[in-house]
Amino acid sequence: MGLVQVIALGGVGEIGKNCSVVREDDDIVVVDCGLSFPNEEMLGIDIVVPDFTYLVENKEKVRGVFITHAHEDHVGGLPYLLAQIDVPIYCTEFTQALIKNKLEEKLPHKKIDIRIFKPGDRIAAGKLEVEPVRVTHSIPENCSMAVRTSHGIVFFTGDFKFDFTPVDGKLANITRIGELGQEGVLLLLSDSTNVERPGWGPSERVVSEGLRSVFAEAEGRVLLTTFASNIHRMQQVYEVAAEMGRKVAVVGRRMEQNLDTCERMGYVKIPKGTRIDLRDTKMFPDKQLAILTTGSQGEPMSALVQMSKGEYGRLQVKQGDTLIYSARPIPGNEGAIWRTINRLFNQGCRVIYDSAKPIHVSGHAYQEELKMMINLTRPYYIAPVHGEPRHQFLYNKIAGDMGYPQHRMFTMKDGIPLCMDDTSASFGERVPCGRVLVDNSGTPGVPDEVLRDRNNVANDGIVVITIPVDTTTGQMAGDPEIQARAFSGPEGILNAAYDVLFDALSALSKDELKDTTRVKHDAGDVVKRLIQKRTGLRPLVLPIVVEV
Repeated sequence: MGLVQVIALGGVGEIGKNCSVVREDDDIVVVDCGLSFPNEEMLGIDIVVPDFTYLVENKEKVRGVFITHAHEDHVGGLPYLLAQIDVPIYCTEFTQALIKNKLEEKLPHKKIDIRIFKPGDRIAAGKLEVEPVRVTHSIPENCSMAVRTSHGIVFFTGDFKFDFTPVDGKLANITRIGELGQEGVLLLLSDSTNVERPGWGPSERVVSEGLRSVFAEAEGRVLLTTFASNIHRMQQVYEVAAEMGRKVAVVGRRMEQNLDTCERMGYVKIPKGTRIDLRDTKMFPDKQLAILTTGSQGEPMSALVQMSKGEYGRLQVKQGDTLIYSARPIPGNEGAIWRTINRLFNQGCRVIYDSAKPIHVSGHAYQEELKMMINLTRPYYIAPVHGEPRHQFLYNKIAGDMGYPQHRMFTMKDGIPLCMDDTSASFGERVPCGRVLVDNSGTPGVPDEVLRDRNNVANDGIVVITIPVDTTTGQMAGDPEIQARAFSGPEGILNAAYDVLFDALSALSKDELKDTTRVKHDAGDVVKRLIQKRTGLRPLVLPIVVEV
């Protein structure tokens, strides 16, 4: 029997960018292909996707990408992978409906090969086989993935919780998960995002009561922001609004598209006469209006952020409005979210971001649910994923308290294969892996050097050196100049920089002055070192040679 390898290209030791590989001999299955969002140091970066070099190098072995659900941290990397390799995408009908438009916006139609499965299907992938199993989350048609290998099942929980009163009435298939445990789970790769939370997570359905309370108290319009993919939350908004005699309008292109798709497919059932166009809100008093909006993560171009700045032409926030913040901040977005909330308060809007009656519940399992998954699957090996190092550590501690020995628990890292044969498991040699930054241009691959320069400019400004040189004779063709923008140093620092620059250029021979690369290097180096030594600042120093 062959060696089974499980490789995370993203999604372990971090939140987001979920992408995992199961390989046995010459067959590869990929589970999810997501993105993550930039932190505050990634200036100008829109999203972060995995480095797909390993998959590109082994593209003839990749049998398919299997998607657990349609959240961006599990599907957002697909356009960037499909731009490099041709591979079928396997997902549910609902997931296909949500991702198809996104893919078609960025890829030629011939690059898109989506194949629909239903939970319980068994899909051949070379000598591997994949079986999706229904579990509950904050989005419809969410699946765990059971990948059958010659050594047993590699079971990816995906994002999950055990919600026994889900909004859509579709329970996790606990029976099937238990049957797979009896068949033999070699490795459990478990969601660990909420491992710090004891007990059981509340059902999504409890949010309705929190919404009723806020709706009843609101003097004017009620705005609610959540993820555009949180279909169950939006379903409850429509139901509560109908009970309270409010009409609901939607703001945000992606949210509007998702609702249109879900209503057409029957995943959202909107009470008759409740949904109205944003333009029609003028026909109703504020007390009869509710508005769904994007922007729960403080995204700069989202409708809510623009409203908070008074820059959204279609809708303005006003005194008497109430905003329900019905989401959990993605790590790194907290600053942008609080700035948005504070601006809304300044505009006279009451913002509800915490409440005794829940206005948001997580879609991820708490401690007792994580234990239940372990007991159902009874895996031989355990590895927590979809969590930061602190989550992985605590998950393994809980598994240890349940009786798992240390040698059967693994803390995975991106790019390090977990290799399993019929008697043992151990980590292998690192494969190509990392992050790929995508900026506003949509082009992947912003290098670290560019990011460093952006940070230098943002923090300490820019210093431009202009040097006129006659490259024919090897002589200076005039005096050099130093100009600064967004740079604030002590008085006289630029004069001192000019002096060391002039001395450095005067020390160059005619042949050295003819070498423009040498001139740029020496000029930039002496000015940079002087400014850093005298001020501790690191502006971007940009030397320019003007050849005369």
